[in-house]
Amino acid sequence: MPQLTALDAQFLNVETATNVANIAGLAVLEGDLNRADLQALLERRLPYVPALRRRLAPVPFGLDHPYWVQEDDLDLDYHVREIGLPPPGDDRQLAEQVSRLHARRLDRGRPLWEIYLIHNLAGGRMGLYTKIHHAAVDGIGGADVLAALLDVTPEPAPPPPVAPERDEPPPGQAEMLARGLARLALNPAQAARFAAAAVPHLDEIPVVSWLPGSRLLSGLARRLAGDGGVPGLPSLPAPRTPFSGPVSQHRRFAFVSLPLEEVKAVRKAFGVTVNDVVMAVCAGALRGWLAAHGGVPDRPLVAGVPFSLREAGVPGRGNQVTIMTAPLAVHVAEPAARLAEVRHAMHRIKDRFSLAPARWLREFSESMPAALMGLASRSAFALVGETAPPINLIISNVPGPQFPLYVCGGLLLTHYPVSVITDVSGGLNITAFSYNGSLDIGVVTDRAMIPDPWELAGGLRTALDDLLNAEAALPR
Repeated sequence: MPQLTALDAQFLNVETATNVANIAGLAVLEGDLNRADLQALLERRLPYVPALRRRLAPVPFGLDHPYWVQEDDLDLDYHVREIGLPPPGDDRQLAEQVSRLHARRLDRGRPLWEIYLIHNLAGGRMGLYTKIHHAAVDGIGGADVLAALLDVTPEPAPPPPVAPERDEPPPGQAEMLARGLARLALNPAQAARFAAAAVPHLDEIPVVSWLPGSRLLSGLARRLAGDGGVPGLPSLPAPRTPFSGPVSQHRRFAFVSLPLEEVKAVRKAFGVTVNDVVMAVCAGALRGWLAAHGGVPDRPLVAGVPFSLREAGVPGRGNQVTIMTAPLAVHVAEPAARLAEVRHAMHRIKDRFSLAPARWLREFSESMPAALMGLASRSAFALVGETAPPINLIISNVPGPQFPLYVCGGLLLTHYPVSVITDVSGGLNITAFSYNGSLDIGVVTDRAMIPDPWELAGGLRTALDDLLNAEAALPR
C-alpha cells in the first residue's frame, strides 16, 4: 500500500499561502491541440501513470504521514482545462498567464495535478502547462509523467501490452491510527540515530554548517569512520541579495532557449561539463542583474543544486532528491575565470556526492514525528527565511531527449521548466531542460523581488555570448 515518505510529506507540510510546492513545465507546441483529443490520450495512458491517479488519504489527527489511494473515476474535465490569450498572444502574455497559474495551490481532495491548454499563441503555436505537486513526484518522476503524454512520432503509440498495476487499498482508520502510534513511539530512537549518523555530514547541512566547530567535527568524524578521503565542502554563508528572504504569494515567469551546440562548444573549448557551462551562464546573468540592482557582492552567491539520489543508486520510494550548496562566482568579472571557478566548485561537490551521497534531507525528515512535522516545518521555514537564508537561489539542469517529440500529433517545439521558490531558497529559481538541440530555461521569481524576470532571461543569452567570445579568443 503506498504511503507518503517523510520527505514526500515535507512538501505538503511546508506549504503556506506563499510557499507553494508545485513543479511544472510549459510545453510550446506546433499547431492547436484539441482538448477532447488530449483527454482521450489521457484516458488511455493514465492507468500506466500511478502519480496521476492517486489522491491523499490523511491519517486521523495527523498522527502519521498520509497514504495514497487510487482514484478510479478521474474527472478529466476538472484536471484538463483550457484558456485563450488575448491578441497578440506573445511570449510575455503566455509567461504572465503561467505565472498566475503556478502560484495557485492544488486541491488536496483530488489527485494533485492539472493541465492547461493555452490557445491563441502567436505563430500558429499553443501552450501546454502541466503542474503536479512535489509530494507526488520528484524531478525524475515528473519527467516520467511528462513522458506519458509524449510520443516519438506524430501518431500516438498504442498502450503497453501488459496490464497496468493497481495499488492496494490503504488501511482502515483504526489501523492507520495504530500504525501512527507505533511510529510515534519509535521516533525518539530514529531521531537519536539521525543525530549520530549526521555528525560526519554536518558540513552538508545548510545553517548547521556555519556553526563554530561543525566543519571540524564532521571532518574528524569522517576520518574516524575511515572516510578521510571524502573531500570537505567550503563554508558558504549566503550574502544578502534583493531576492533573499521570505517570498510573497505572487510569481513572475520568463523563459529563454539557448542553442545546445553553443553550450557544447564552450564545454569542449574549456574542458568542462555542460552543467558547468549552465552554472557559469547563470553566474554571468546574475552578475549583470546585480550590478544594475544594488551592486555585486564581494563573495560568491550560494546556489542550491538538486541531486537525484536515484542516480546515486540510493534505494527507496517516493521523492529521492537532495540538495547540495555550491558557490556561484558572481564576484569574478572575467567570463573564462568565472567558468574556471564554477568548474572547481562543482567538481568538488560532485566528488563528495559520488563518494557520500547527501541523504541528510531524507533522513532528517524521517527522524521527525509526523504529528509535529507540519507546524515544525512551517515554523522553521519562516524563521530561517527571515533571519538566515542558507542559499540565494536554486539552479537545476535536467538532461532531456535529443530528438523530436509529439503530443496528439503536435510537434513539441520547446519545454520550459517552471519550478519552486520558497522563503528558505529565496525568490529565484533557474531550471534548464535540454531538448532536441536546445537548452530551454525557465526563470521563476517572486514578483516583489524581481518584477521583470525577462531581464534575467536576456542576461542568460548575454552570458553565453560572453563565454563564446572568450572561447573565440583562445589560442589555436
